[in-house]
Amino acid sequence: MKTNIPARNNVRAAEMGARSAATSKWMSWLARFGYAIKGVVYLIIGALAIQIAIGSSHAPADQQGALQTIYGQPFGKTILLIVAIGLFAFALWSFIQAIFDTEGYGKDAKGIISRLGYAATGIGYTGVGIGAYHLATGTGGAGKSLTATARDGTATLLQHSYGVAVVVIIGLIVIGIAVFLLIKAYQGKFRRHLNLTTVSFRLRNFLVGLGRFGYAAMGIVYGIIGIFLVLAALQHNPGKAKGLDTAFLELARQPFGTFLLAIVALGFIAYGVYSFVEARYRRVGRG
Repeated sequence: MKTNIPARNNVRAAEMGARSAATSKWMSWLARFGYAIKGVVYLIIGALAIQIAIGSSHAPADQQGALQTIYGQPFGKTILLIVAIGLFAFALWSFIQAIFDTEGYGKDAKGIISRLGYAATGIGYTGVGIGAYHLATGTGGAGKSLTATARDGTATLLQHSYGVAVVVIIGLIVIGIAVFLLIKAYQGKFRRHLNLTTVSFRLRNFLVGLGRFGYAAMGIVYGIIGIFLVLAALQHNPGKAKGLDTAFLELARQPFGTFLLAIVALGFIAYGVYSFVEARYRRVGRG
């Protein structure tokens, strides 16, 4: 059986060329810009959650709420366009991480799941970027809140015979993500993605601590979202489904809820700051 060696070499050369472009210096800077913009969004989400905790605001504490907050500032439309570019940049980098396995997860089951996670992240931030663009250009709104999206999606699925099972599975996946984030916070292995050789030992521990605090806070909120998705399916009640914004509100309703919400909100702010750390110190491409 003859093999087409020139064709195979051409494919390999094309793959190497694509990988080289995807991890080039310019892509490295674009990715870092994306991490920084992601940090801005999470800082605003955390600030909105703090305001909910102290009762001074009822604005939705999610990505759409963050975009609306930016829009309401002086030069908000211009800033939103910059934010949209950053969100698209982060989405693009997430797709590159998924396709080219820049983090070295490999092709086993665990590696494929991790890479699919990056792809899902890319899809999510593409959606938020589109919302930012539409709001900035006046061609639409920032998009539905995460709660409205979750409830609409749940309602649609529950209309089908397989809907309960699918929503339960989605809820369990979200709970799995929450557990993963909590484990990530506890183990702190994400530090391997940072190049902190130029900073002091004390500052290094502080920066990693920010990441741990942020991942733990997100794990708690994702856990709430996953639990209510499962309840929405089992009770056949789409109104039970919650997004990020109402997950904060649900936390506030618990015993010592104001305190708990304030701590989690600070965790989101910590994650926002940690995103700036990633923008500066993360190992990205060849940059």
